[in-house]
Amino acid sequence: MTIQLSNRINQLAESETLAMSRLSRELKAKGHDVINLSVGEPDFFTPDNIKEAAKKAIDNNYSFYPPVNGYLELRQAICRKLKRDNNLDYTPDQIVVSTGAKHCIMNAILCLINPGDEVIIPTPYWVSYAHMVKFAEGQPVFIEAGIENDFKITPRQLEEAITEKTRLFMFSSPCNPSGSVYSKQELEALAAVFEKNPHVFIMSDEIYELINFDKNHESIAQFENVKDRVILINGVSKGFAMTGWRLGYLAAAAPIASATNKLQGQFTSAASSIAQKAAQEAMETLPEQTWHMLDKFKERRDLMLDLLKNIPGLKTNIPQGAFYLFPDISSYLGKCDGETVIHNANDLCMYILDKVYVALVPGDAFGSPGCIRISYATSNDLLIEAVKRIRSALTNLK
Repeated sequence: MTIQLSNRINQLAESETLAMSRLSRELKAKGHDVINLSVGEPDFFTPDNIKEAAKKAIDNNYSFYPPVNGYLELRQAICRKLKRDNNLDYTPDQIVVSTGAKHCIMNAILCLINPGDEVIIPTPYWVSYAHMVKFAEGQPVFIEAGIENDFKITPRQLEEAITEKTRLFMFSSPCNPSGSVYSKQELEALAAVFEKNPHVFIMSDEIYELINFDKNHESIAQFENVKDRVILINGVSKGFAMTGWRLGYLAAAAPIASATNKLQGQFTSAASSIAQKAAQEAMETLPEQTWHMLDKFKERRDLMLDLLKNIPGLKTNIPQGAFYLFPDISSYLGKCDGETVIHNANDLCMYILDKVYVALVPGDAFGSPGCIRISYATSNDLLIEAVKRIRSALTNLK
């Protein structure tokens, strides 16, 4: 039987990060000792106070449909968190709670982008940005930010990319996949460009806010000259080790929040009632209560940077946030072990997975084909063993 699927789904690619995780699981199921450094997931458990809040919510029968945009108490807690941690003033009607930050991003894109609208995305970018824009029939416009500039764009690059068709600019800081973090001064300079272009909205993905090694997160929403056009995206997955709870939130001008609420009401309705009550407790949790995880990630970053120094031909920046390294591997392109020729980063990742069972993600997935992404959200012992295997595999390429 032939089933004709829609052009929309046929044109949508599988998430490359999830694809590598799937391949890892398949190899593990066959008995191979796979070290999966492809997944962007903390290896910590959700804090006890948050788990207790969820248990209490179950006992108190929070088992009915919540409001589509989230419980008022949660949205109020998000507003308090944004004021406490970021000195940002929002009201509950400007907050929409969704099933993960990814859901928030898709909601906002669908509410803002018409067919043919241009969306500026600095590269490297999080794997789903471009696919989401294309799904909404928008046109991604990429600005290359290379390792020599710590994977961050300049105001001049931004200004040159904006046209009358530009509708949205979207980026993450701290960045997945590079770990780069924009400073207050850098964000202010970008905001000055946006001030001159009032037709452009700004989506600021801040899901890694709490994994910032100088412990001082800066948001572009702090600049009043652009705040009304900023769609701030955040959630509990990374900073509170709550990936499986699927809870994110959006903060934006009331008309944008209202639009995403309407869209969500037709697609998914509200996020889980129990996850919302857990997230409410997370919002009341002071950032310093999560610093034990942050300090461990920094230790792992430093370990990985030290280990990778022993592999010739890899170039890395020094990421200031998230839990990834994004080394430039272009020196290995064109090399061969006598059988396999490495034409691109995807070939290199598959070679490493097939030869030494370490799962990585090719930079093509993030718009930077000369790089690979390595997640260090796992134990020191596994990281040491993984780099040992990677070095062994790369040594055979001549």
